[in-house]
Amino acid sequence: MHPTPSRRLGLLAVVVTAVLWGTTGTAATFAPDVGPLAIGAAALGIGGLLQAAVAVRPIQRARPVLAARWPLVLVGGVAVAVYPLAFYTAMHTAGVAIGSVVSLASAPVASGVLERVVDRRPLGARWGTAVVIGVVGSTALCLSGTASSDPGTGNGTDPGGTVAGIALGLVAGATYALYSWTAHRLMTRSVPRAAAMGAVFGTGGLLLLPVLLLTGAPLLATPTNTAVGLYMALVPMAAGYLLFGIGLESVPPSTATTVTLLEPAVATVLAVTVVGERLAPAGWVGLALVGVALVVLVASPARSTARGPGNAPTPPLS
Repeated sequence: MHPTPSRRLGLLAVVVTAVLWGTTGTAATFAPDVGPLAIGAAALGIGGLLQAAVAVRPIQRARPVLAARWPLVLVGGVAVAVYPLAFYTAMHTAGVAIGSVVSLASAPVASGVLERVVDRRPLGARWGTAVVIGVVGSTALCLSGTASSDPGTGNGTDPGGTVAGIALGLVAGATYALYSWTAHRLMTRSVPRAAAMGAVFGTGGLLLLPVLLLTGAPLLATPTNTAVGLYMALVPMAAGYLLFGIGLESVPPSTATTVTLLEPAVATVLAVTVVGERLAPAGWVGLALVGVALVVLVASPARSTARGPGNAPTPPLS
């Protein structure tokens, strides 16, 4: 069975999302004096509120369904708020390589656990193969650059910082998986895509506003810092999550989070071509493995999301 056109479109939307997300690291290098909490709060705080703003009418039309599913919306919103704070702080404390690997590599596993345990959906051998290849590839890719990391940027040489960064990376991976799952679950519970994404990310954006107010002063210190903050909010976050929502309509969260392992590959290519960093041979091997993982996912047949008696999801949070 070949992938359906809707699944191909969904996979393409998630691939473009990963490309946009992969630009955030390069963008952040232009505002080195802005802290990780400010970057995270600006990116998903403003980006989340923009998601809600463009979905005002769909949210209003879906209000009765959203009200009935409010615990799911709240859980997703909290996950959206926690994710960027944990993700950017993990990279700051443990280093970009370790923080990225733990956060992004743990997300597909967490998504798979959610789908298997809560939705009772079989994941399939192709997904497992793609996850293993993708995790190994992204790990090789990220760790290949640690030797040339600047100690002043937090490369994880402090054991305490490394442990804290790994813990925060696991939190980031879990919350990334959780908000992806909640948005997808809302869509399968008669909530239109725009309303589901707008409600979840709007809630997260509201929760991030206090953090932005407390930490965001450096974003206004220079025009460059402001431009970086606006870019992060408008392009990789607002536009990226719009495309991510399109992908989640036809692609399960476990597959979507696996595809976004492409993000560190894009970030590495940009670091080499724009920032001027050099990539070790292991990094090029990692790039190739990430590409193989994507091919495995694209070639795999669509899994049915119909909820029959044998695979009916359990009712928590909905």
